[in-house]
Amino acid sequence: MFEAMKGSRKLLVDRVVEQITQLVIEQDLEAGDKLPNEYELAERLNVGRGTVREAVKQLVARNILEIRRGKGTFVTNRPGVLDDPLGFAFFRDKYKLLTDTIEVRLILEPAIAALAAANADEREIRRMKELCLTIDRLAQNDEDFVAFDIELHTCIAKSTGNLVMPNLIPIITTGISLYNKFPKYERQAALAVHHEIIDAIAARDPQAAREAAYRHLLYNKRNLAGLAEYLAGDGRAGKSRTERD
Repeated sequence: MFEAMKGSRKLLVDRVVEQITQLVIEQDLEAGDKLPNEYELAERLNVGRGTVREAVKQLVARNILEIRRGKGTFVTNRPGVLDDPLGFAFFRDKYKLLTDTIEVRLILEPAIAALAAANADEREIRRMKELCLTIDRLAQNDEDFVAFDIELHTCIAKSTGNLVMPNLIPIITTGISLYNKFPKYERQAALAVHHEIIDAIAARDPQAAREAAYRHLLYNKRNLAGLAEYLAGDGRAGKSRTERD
C-alpha cells in the first residue's frame, strides 16, 4: 500500500510538471516572466501546495524555471536547455574536446552565417555589431569576453529563423572559454573576422558570410596548436607564433 501511495504521488507531481510546462508554452511566457505564486498554481491545478512545490523543484532541475528568493518563480533564459546536455564536463581530454567541437562548428556555422545573411533583420544586425565592438574592447583589455562571444554566435543563429539553431549553438560553443587563453596577437586575429561575418550578413551576401565564418573557425583551429604550448607555460606563450618562429 505504501508503494502504491508513493507511485500515485509521483504520478500527480509528474502531471503538475506537465501542466505548468503547458502553462509556460500556451501563455507564451518568455525569459524573465514571472509565474503565478504557489498558492495560485495550487488553486488553478486543484492540487496541494506541496505538490506544486515538488513540481517546481523538478522544473528548476530541468532549467525551465528559476526561483529568485523573495521575488518568486520565473522562466529561465533558455527553458529546458541544460548547461551541459552533451556531458562535456566528463571528457577528460579537454584539448581534443575543443578540437572536435571546432570540427562540428566548421560543419554548421558557415551554413548558419549564410542563412543569417538571407534572413537577419536590421535589429539583429545592429545587435551583432554592438556585440562585436564589446568583444573587441574586452579582448584588447585582456578581460573576459566569453559571454558576449557566445551571445554573438547565438544571435547569428537566431537570425536564421531556424528554431533549433539558437539552442544548439550555445552548447557547442562552450569551448570558447579556452579561446581567452590564446596569446593576445593570435586571439585578436581570429576575433577580427567577426566583423567580416557581420558585414557580409548586413550586405545580404550568403557566400561571403559562409566564407568568413569558415575562415574565423580555421583561425581558431590553427591557434589550438599553440594553445597546448601556452597552457604548458613554457615562457614563450605571450609571443605570437610569428615572433616565436
